[in-house]
Order: sequence, then structure tokens, then C-alpha cells
Amino acid sequence: MQDLERLRGKRYISLETYRRTGQPVRTPVWFAEDNGRLLFYSEANAAKVKRTRNNPQVRLAPSDGRGRVSDDAVWLQGRASLLQAADAERAQALLVKKYGWQRRLLDLFWVLGGRKPRAAMQIVFD
Repeated sequence: MQDLERLRGKRYISLETYRRTGQPVRTPVWFAEDNGRLLFYSEANAAKVKRTRNNPQVRLAPSDGRGRVSDDAVWLQGRASLLQAADAERAQALLVKKYGWQRRLLDLFWVLGGRKPRAAMQIVFD
């Protein structure tokens, strides 16, 4: 839990997932903390969601909006999994609380753009 303190106040994390070949792929994501786990949303058929289904092991570190991680960043190890409906609603509420109008605007674009269904994910730490 102490390592999660490093993420407090941060807007983005760089989420590192793994291809079937083992090659790491980093993606910046918005996140919310909830009782020792991190929650985020993605498009249900996004590559990062598919990768976590194949290999739930992930790494993450604080980053900027482009996913750039500082050289002295501490990487955290965890496991990612899909959330069920009640937890997905909680994740949405926490993300709206953290990101406010920006999250609401993203949600509006999501609906207007006819985007695919979303997947709520959680990361728990080893």
C-alpha cells in the first residue's frame, strides 16, 4: 500500500501489458484508487484489454499524458482483471470524481462517437 502513495495526486499512469511474445507495451491511462486497487476504463476490444486477458501480469508507474515515465520512477507489479457491473459503476463514479468535467466530456464523445462497449478494469498488487 505504501507504494500507492507514489501515485497519489498523479493524473496518469503508464500501464505496461505484455504481448503473447512477452514484449511489453506501455499505454497511458487515467486511473482511480479504491481500497488498495487501481481502477480504469478502456474500450472492451482494446489491445490492452486483450493482452491482460492473455496475461494478467502488469507493471505501472506514474507518467505524463503521453506515457513518458521519469528515469527515477518506481515500477509497481500487479495483476489486471475485468470488473463486474457493480464495481464498474463504482469505477466510473470514482473517475468522474477525480477527473470531473474532463471525464464527463470524454464520456459524451464516447456516446456521440458510437464507440464500442467499455471494459472496467482493476489492478491489484502482488
